[in-house]
Amino acid sequence: MKRLVVYLNNERVGTLDVNDSGLLEFRYAPEWTSRSDAVPLSRSLPLQSDAFRGKHARPFFAGILPDEGPRRQVARILGISESNDFAMLERIGGECAGAVSLLPEDTPPPAAGSMQVRELSEGELENVIAELPRRPLMAGREGLRLSLAGAQPKLPVLIRDGDAVALPLGNTPSTHIIKPEPTQFPGLVATEALCMTLANAVGLNVPAVSVRQVGDTPCLVTERYDRVRHADGTVTRIHQEDFCQALWCSPERKYQQEGGPTLRDCIELLRRWSTLPAQDITDFLKGLIFNVLIGNADAHGKNYSMLYHDGHRRLAPFYDLVCTRAWPELDTVPAMKIGGSDSIDTITPEHWQKMAKETQIGWPGLREHINNLCTQTLANLRTGIVLTASPDEAMTQRVTAIIEERTSRLLRSLTRCK
Repeated sequence: MKRLVVYLNNERVGTLDVNDSGLLEFRYAPEWTSRSDAVPLSRSLPLQSDAFRGKHARPFFAGILPDEGPRRQVARILGISESNDFAMLERIGGECAGAVSLLPEDTPPPAAGSMQVRELSEGELENVIAELPRRPLMAGREGLRLSLAGAQPKLPVLIRDGDAVALPLGNTPSTHIIKPEPTQFPGLVATEALCMTLANAVGLNVPAVSVRQVGDTPCLVTERYDRVRHADGTVTRIHQEDFCQALWCSPERKYQQEGGPTLRDCIELLRRWSTLPAQDITDFLKGLIFNVLIGNADAHGKNYSMLYHDGHRRLAPFYDLVCTRAWPELDTVPAMKIGGSDSIDTITPEHWQKMAKETQIGWPGLREHINNLCTQTLANLRTGIVLTASPDEAMTQRVTAIIEERTSRLLRSLTRCK
């Protein structure tokens, strides 16, 4: 039986084993569960002495790993099966989302505060970005053990002294995520930068983003909200988990139509698990409304997270806010259906009313949130604030027009609905 040690920051919290059949087994360390300040790795892995086996352990740990295409590419590069969660965690589970890292049993974590990095010149960064589509997360490169969920190529990095970029080695925490623009979706970086800038302008909690040109490739640079940077240059992780992990859903089931989380599941999670549920449910609803306004049909269960910090469990900042309607060939079926609507383009106030009833949310309050967000979105679009988000003027104007039309249409229909 093989074993990995599971850490939160530099604290040993348990072990992850795999048997000859490939089934995972996670067990908390007794010295962790006996602490008064012990926290669970996941809502789906409550503190207990008994082990979590097989399907009870997999959703959280598989949820750390990249999705779909990048996962297949990483497996091919590392010479392992793409279905072998343990082998992949063994190779790339050092620097992950949140505060978790997994290390071989004979590899102690570096001392708290130590930072092992590989500085990159601008030319080296350009080479790394160019290689990323073929080598997700730079898998297989010596010293790099990086893992992030998602289907889009991305790279965790440290950015210091202005714009100097370095790769974190071992399980050194990163500070930013760089997402280069995929060739199959030209304008994606400009679109996400616009949507994130607009979200911030209307009062949603989002991380800071910027656009950086690396060689011929536009990249979105996002500051990590699950990291704290200290004055001495060190970085501390903040633990998080996405809604699929918290709701015991494997990453392959992140969409509702595949058995993934529903809006009712998400709101009930916040109602039962958040330490400030009323505020987090309100913020979640605002994020949901905003995704409809911008035309984002891909807001699935892995695009919402819980953040664990200072004894609190709170809804994490919003991320991956993209107008998917900018590409007409993409599916319009919402990742999580609102009032049973089968298309992000046909959601009416009646669908919102039905959703409110299903989730035990008061319709008058929800109606007010929709009205306010529509009004704020239109006001900020007309000030031109989003025009500064990206140098891609043509894509910015195109997406702005889509959002303005969608928002105006919902606002008009809302005035006719009691």
